[in-house]
Amino acid sequence: MSRTLKLAAVIGALTSLPIAPSVAAAENLRVVASFSIIADFAKNVGGDRVDIVTLVGPNGDAHVYEPKPADAATVGSADVVLVNGLQFEGFLQRLVEASATKAPIVELTKGGEVLRKTEEEGHHDQDKPAEGGEKHAAAEEGHEEGHHHHGESDPHAWQSVHNAELYVKNIADAFCAADAAGCDTYRANAESYGQQLEALEAEIKAAVAEIPEDKRTIITSHDAYGYFEHEYGIKFLAPEGVSTESEASASDVAALIKQISQDKASAIFVENVTNPRLIEQIASETGLKVGGELYSDALSDKNGPAATYLEMMRHNITTIKGAILGS
Repeated sequence: MSRTLKLAAVIGALTSLPIAPSVAAAENLRVVASFSIIADFAKNVGGDRVDIVTLVGPNGDAHVYEPKPADAATVGSADVVLVNGLQFEGFLQRLVEASATKAPIVELTKGGEVLRKTEEEGHHDQDKPAEGGEKHAAAEEGHEEGHHHHGESDPHAWQSVHNAELYVKNIADAFCAADAAGCDTYRANAESYGQQLEALEAEIKAAVAEIPEDKRTIITSHDAYGYFEHEYGIKFLAPEGVSTESEASASDVAALIKQISQDKASAIFVENVTNPRLIEQIASETGLKVGGELYSDALSDKNGPAATYLEMMRHNITTIKGAILGS
């Protein structure tokens, strides 16, 4: 073949190759979620435009989590870091400092009604709404080295579906700020998911309405359901405080057993993030039968009954109702 023909053949082969785009396709938003419930919210808002890494995974306890070296690298390379706030993630400040991240740290409880613990009666009080400027100032009080003490804000705000709607709004705002091109998508996803949350809220209220008022007192491991109590009218008693770090003393347990008999608790439950031994002891001493497992601070794995926030809340109210009514 002549040099001319060879050259023509080479040119023809080259022109038949796909041309590389001059601008690479936009990368997905790199999102770090502190624990599994927040990660689920983020997936519903972000859809296929975000890549999410969850620090504390299914059935994990963020109260006592110890970050790994890889977590610092993950946070360091993130575009957005989503956290609960209200000192729920005791490890957070150390991790953020170690990561030297430039990403915004978005506290999803900002702008919501925050419940404060009152101290007059120990662990077992109903949470009280903070007023005015106390809502978030409360989060700064009563802490040393990430440990949780009584009298502080209750961080478990997602236990109210109304608050979950705020988490979703705050996530959409954060994603829009980080990825303006995807903002319409994030807003549309958030609105669609918000409709599912509204339906969930109605389901929970309807289920509670079927439980007689004098049977709406139950026992769980730690004080994680204050917002559920405040929103839906189920009274929760717990031997441990708002953090699983705080172990119940013998006097705490004795006081709780006395209160159980006074308040005529209807059912007792273990939680997926706590050791069931204490609850089993209380059940034995009070004659209550353990009514099942509730999900408080973490989702189940994908094969469990609470793999998403919607499934978690439905599972919890169905389990509570079933144990109380014997159905």
